[in-house]
Amino acid sequence: MKNITMSSKKINDCFQHDKDRLTHFEAIEILKTNLPPTGTNETIDLHDAARRVLAKTISAPRPIPAHRNAAVDGYAYRDEDYDPTTPTQLQVTARIKAGDPLIDQMPKGQAARIFTGSVMPTPLTSVAMQEDVTLETKANDSVWVTLPQGLKPKANCRAAGEDMQQGATLVEAGTRLTPQHVAALASAGIKNLSVTKKLNVACLSTGNELIKDEKDFTLGKVFDSNGPMLKILARQTNCTVTDLGILPDEPKIIQSTLHKAAQTHDVIITSAGASKGEEDHMVTSLNKLGTQHMWQLAIKPGRPMSFGQIENCLFIGLPGNPVAAFICFLLYASPMLRRLSGEAWPEPPRYRVPANFSIANKKPNRREFLRGKLMAKDQTTWVDKYPKDGSGLIHSLTASDCLIELDENLTKIDHGTLVNILPFSYWGL
Repeated sequence: MKNITMSSKKINDCFQHDKDRLTHFEAIEILKTNLPPTGTNETIDLHDAARRVLAKTISAPRPIPAHRNAAVDGYAYRDEDYDPTTPTQLQVTARIKAGDPLIDQMPKGQAARIFTGSVMPTPLTSVAMQEDVTLETKANDSVWVTLPQGLKPKANCRAAGEDMQQGATLVEAGTRLTPQHVAALASAGIKNLSVTKKLNVACLSTGNELIKDEKDFTLGKVFDSNGPMLKILARQTNCTVTDLGILPDEPKIIQSTLHKAAQTHDVIITSAGASKGEEDHMVTSLNKLGTQHMWQLAIKPGRPMSFGQIENCLFIGLPGNPVAAFICFLLYASPMLRRLSGEAWPEPPRYRVPANFSIANKKPNRREFLRGKLMAKDQTTWVDKYPKDGSGLIHSLTASDCLIELDENLTKIDHGTLVNILPFSYWGL
C-alpha cells in the first residue's frame, strides 16, 4: 500500500530546472531541498525498532540514572568522615546490592558495603574500591574497613541524571534508529515508538538480453545482476521491496507495468533504458505516464540517470551498467529513500587520504567516482584505485571498499595527492 500523499503539481514545480546537464551537487541540492518525507507513521514495539526512522522526538521522562549509584564494587562513606592525609577506619554497618531500596539514614562514622549500580544511601558521598581497602573483624564480630589516604571527594559515585537530565532529548525525530538508540530509549523505560511507515519500493530490470535462469542461457544473453543487487540495496534502507522481474524492450509492456506499479508503490527503481537509444524505452514510457525531472548528470559513471514521477509515485531510473547502477544508487537513490522515510538528507562522510596512483589526464567539468581500496603504507592510510574503469566490471566492486571522488576542477592526480574517499561502510556495505 502506498504511503506518499504529496501534491504532484507541487513536486513538478519544485524539480524544474533549466540546465542540460546538472553537476553532482546541483542535483543533490535540488533533491534534498524539495523531496518531502511521506508523513505517514505507525507505532511499533521498541524491540522492532532497529533501522526504523523515529517520527516523534522522545525526551527523558526522568533523570538517567534516576538515583545516585555506586560506580564500582567497594565501600561507601561520608567525605566528612574521611581524612585524605592518613588511612581512615570506619565500621561497616550495611550491605547494599543492586536493586535494594534506598537507605535514608546512616550514622556518622559508618560505612556500607556496596556493589556497582546500587543506590547510594542518602548521607554517603563516596565509594572506595574494594581492592584499595583492608578489612578487620573486631569485638562482637563487627567489621571495620580501612580506607587508604589520598581518595578524592565524591569518588566512584554516579550522580542522578549524569547520563541524561529529565526533559533532555533522548532521540530526535528523523533519526534512523541503531542498537545504541534502542539502548538509550530502553534505559528510559520507553516501550513503544512512533516511526515512519516503510516505503513500498518496486524494482525491475529491462532488456531483451537479460535472463535469470541457467537454462535460458545462450550466446548474447546476460544474467541480470542489477535486479538482485538493487533489491538488496533498497532493503538496506529498510524499505519493503517488490521484485517486478525483467521486462522486455517492449514499450506497451513497460508502460503497463509502470502504470500498475505506480498505483501500489511509493517508489519505482529501474535499471537500463535511460539513454536516448532507439531501444531505450524507459524514459519514453515515463514521459508518457508522468514527468521526468532530470536525467543528465555531469558524473562518471552514471550520466544517463533519470528521476521523475508517475502521479504520486516517484521514479528512479538508474543506468544499465552494474557499476554505474551501484554508484548511482549509493549517491542518489539511497539518500532519496532515506529522505522519503523521514530522515534529514544524509550526506556521506568524506575522508582525505593520499592517492597510491596517478592520472595524467582527467576530463574537466565532470565529477568522477573511482572504485578504491584502502591500504596501509609507511604507517599511513593510502587509497589505490581499481586498475580498470569499465562500468560493467562487477569484480571491481567486490575488490573495493570505497569510492574515490574526483571533483569537477581536477584535471590530473599525482602520486600522493590527497583525494576524497567515501567508505562503503557508511552504507553498511
